[in-house]
This record gives sequence, structure tokens and C-alpha cells, in this order.
Amino acid sequence: MKNALDTVLVPIHREGYPFVTLCALLGFGIGFLWSPLWFVGILLTAWCVYFFRDPPRVTPTRQGLVISPADGLVQSVSKAEPPPELDMPAKPVWRVCVFMNVFDVHVNRAPVDGTITKMEYRPGKFLNASLDKASSDNERQSFRIEAEGGKELAVVQIAGLVARRILADVETGDDVQAGQRIGMIRFGSRVDVYLPPNVVPMAVEGQRAVAGETVLADMGGPKGKEGPRDGATR
Repeated sequence: MKNALDTVLVPIHREGYPFVTLCALLGFGIGFLWSPLWFVGILLTAWCVYFFRDPPRVTPTRQGLVISPADGLVQSVSKAEPPPELDMPAKPVWRVCVFMNVFDVHVNRAPVDGTITKMEYRPGKFLNASLDKASSDNERQSFRIEAEGGKELAVVQIAGLVARRILADVETGDDVQAGQRIGMIRFGSRVDVYLPPNVVPMAVEGQRAVAGETVLADMGGPKGKEGPRDGATR
């Protein structure tokens, strides 16, 4: 029974408390005006708690693995240049895009052990995050992370059609561990991971990713001109 309850009664992110409180008060108010609306208020509050849930994750500990920073659907695995504001080499590298819908956990996590060497926020549009041009046009928060051996990768939180706030829980110079919480995006959005040069992604388009658990790539694994491989692990 305890394990079953643990899968339902999970903690919520601190950013969710004001929203949960507002929904509860709103639900109480409309229920007071007309009692059948109590049910609507309860559903609204329950959904808000569900959206801001922050479940614990079991992160693989082997060095060199790149772990998904977000829950959601691997929407795209292709080559692209990292965001220019991060001052990384302007050469195409493998990019894995994870799209989060409003039912996914929106807490984002560090993909590797390393140091955040640069962070840049850029305002922008709020296009559908599933569009490729959202990477360049939408509001975003970018992180450059230096992993073991000097390998660098980028993580980019991208606002979506209904997302209106990107939150970062870390700062430039912070050391992070794979699976550590680094922020969240409110209401439907996307997170892109730009892998180090010559590192081959293991993720495939259409795969479901779990933040802090799903392996996207192995920096110590095969390198070369091959494309993404099937059989990414969780």
C-alpha cells in the first residue's frame, strides 16, 4: 500500500503552491455560490497539484551518460548549431528535443555531472513549442555545461504556446549532478539538449523520455558519422 500511495502522493514544486492555493480558493468561492460547482473546484485544484508534481527520480550514475532533462516525447533528433548566446562553436551538433505537454512533469533536471559555465535568458515569441523555429524564435533560457574531460553541452528551456514563465534554480558557476533539479517551465513547453561534438544520440524520435532517468547519449560510447541508434534505455 505504501508503494502505491508513493506513486500518487508525490511532492509538488514550490512554484506550484500559489497556484494550488488560488485554485482552492476559487473552487471554494464558486462552490459557495452554487454547490454543484464544488466538483469543478475540486477538479481544478487536483489538476493544478498534478501539474506541479515533482516526483523523485532514480538517475543512472555511470559517468559519461547524458540523461534527459525533461519528461515528454522525443520530438526531434537532428543536427543544429547551439544557441549563439552561449558562445559555443557555431558548428552543427546532435540535438535532442523533448516536448512536454500539459500532462507531463515540468520540473527540469541536469543531464550530466558538471559545472554551469554560462547562462543566458532571451525573451521571444510564444509559438507552438513543437515547431522547429521555436528553438530560435521563442523565449528561452540556455545553459552551457562543462562535463568531465572538458566536454561541453547545452540545455535550452523553451517556452511554448501557453507557457509564460521559465524558471531557473541554478546560477552560473554552480556545480550540478546528473538528475539534479535545475528549473521548470510552466504549462506546455520544450527542452533541447545539444550534445558535445561527435557524440552520437541514443534517443529516437517518438520515444517517451523521463527526466533524470532516460539515457539520451553516452559521451564515452561510439563516435562517428552514424545516426541515432534504436534501443535507448531508461
